[in-house]
Amino acid sequence: MTGDDAEELAVEQALALVGGRNQTRGRADDQARDRADDQARDRADDQARHRADDRTGDRMGDQTGNQAGDQMPHNQNPGAPADSHPAPCTTPSPSPALPWDRARAVAARAGRGGPLAVVRLPLDRALGHVLAEPLAALTDLPSFDTSAMDGWAVAGPGPWTYEEGVSLLAGVRESPAAARLPDGTAVRIATGARTPADTTAVIRSEHAHVDEARGLLSTRRPVVTGQDIRPRGQECRSGDELVPAGTVVTPAVLGLAAAAGYDALPAVPRPRVDVLVLGDELLAAGLPHDGLIRDALGPMLGPWLRALGAEVSGPRRLGDDAEALREALTSSDADLIVTTGGTASGPVDHVHPVLAALGAELLVDGVTVRPGHPMLLARFAPDGPHLVGLPGNPLAAVSGLLTLAEPLLAGLAGRPAQDAYRALVHADVPGHPHDTRLVPVVHRAGRAGGRDHVAPLRYNGPAMLRGIAAADGLAVVPVGGVRSGTEVEILDLPWAPATPWTEGCFT
Repeated sequence: MTGDDAEELAVEQALALVGGRNQTRGRADDQARDRADDQARDRADDQARHRADDRTGDRMGDQTGNQAGDQMPHNQNPGAPADSHPAPCTTPSPSPALPWDRARAVAARAGRGGPLAVVRLPLDRALGHVLAEPLAALTDLPSFDTSAMDGWAVAGPGPWTYEEGVSLLAGVRESPAAARLPDGTAVRIATGARTPADTTAVIRSEHAHVDEARGLLSTRRPVVTGQDIRPRGQECRSGDELVPAGTVVTPAVLGLAAAAGYDALPAVPRPRVDVLVLGDELLAAGLPHDGLIRDALGPMLGPWLRALGAEVSGPRRLGDDAEALREALTSSDADLIVTTGGTASGPVDHVHPVLAALGAELLVDGVTVRPGHPMLLARFAPDGPHLVGLPGNPLAAVSGLLTLAEPLLAGLAGRPAQDAYRALVHADVPGHPHDTRLVPVVHRAGRAGGRDHVAPLRYNGPAMLRGIAAADGLAVVPVGGVRSGTEVEILDLPWAPATPWTEGCFT
């Protein structure tokens, strides 16, 4: 029996003594078999993860020292002066890791912890920002009665007389013909032109018959009062709320704002993010060789964080250097610092000791989720800035992004939290015996009357990106897994379409 097996057996025995499992079995051999099944399930995953960690420097082993508690700073007096040099690489007393949903809630509260700044941005710079205030109409829309079609404005019953060569055009200042339209008369009108007072209806050009010899206009269809006229205030009245605060400014919102009279919009500044890539074994270019591997996170994190609404600096590669990490943290003026790797308790995992030396408060230190359980969230002052420490394995880092960085950035940017929803899953999805799993999935459209559903993707190990590259979401798989035909919570990826029910090309 390995050390990990003995430790898990001891934990299970202790839980059984206090009723932690809350189950009764009649035979001792059933208990032994259940423990063996749990251990066998974990052993293959743990061995593969440890081998990958040895290669990548992620140090993601199942060590109790990786998991510290909720909102418990390493330095018991965060206000005390920081040491001039980072503390030796020691691990603080362990505390329980947070459940996945609670860790997300802590990150969301941290993002909403302070008042939002407000800036006024010209329309051409507001795209992608979040509205800091509700957008109220500055005028009626439309601001006057307008023609919805090219045709004829008519008053009263027909046939109607008209004046040859006279027409009303959009954008042309009022002419005598636009002032008032007497009964029994008509005037040519263009789409968007202001209709004269007392206009009964607009007759489309294709429905009108012109008798030039008699100077009369008639229609091939019955005339309904108000037809093809857009009345003043049809879309909104001045002062009406068009979109609420917290709305992301899309191209359509820009168009609506311009139509409603805005030249600039009240917006929340995008959170500024610095990315620090840790690890001596990482290459910035070329093929892996001699124990060195390519840095997959540096190219990935910037675009991903921008998709979450942040302004991101270029990644800085620091290697496994505690002093360089300390200098980068103290010199950053970002709202959020994201680090990769170094969050466990190995000999070159410097994140914890450097944070402790700087008096940072750990809000989350370890999450009961696979992959990515050594992730952390720290705060350097009561009002920030914050640090999200991601594991070094690529899919584990994605898990950390969606667990901690996404809800934190949503709060900092004033965005609404991602709405949780559930989807039918086709295929059994194994679960971890103790932790939540995040599994890449792709949405599929139902066929032959079947329901839309998600399909789990292969290549979902902590060091793999092949599965997530084909995914449009992550399934939140509870302890024990889910059966095919049941529903599972889904986290959308930031680039997933609003209605992602399309066939994917990867399985």
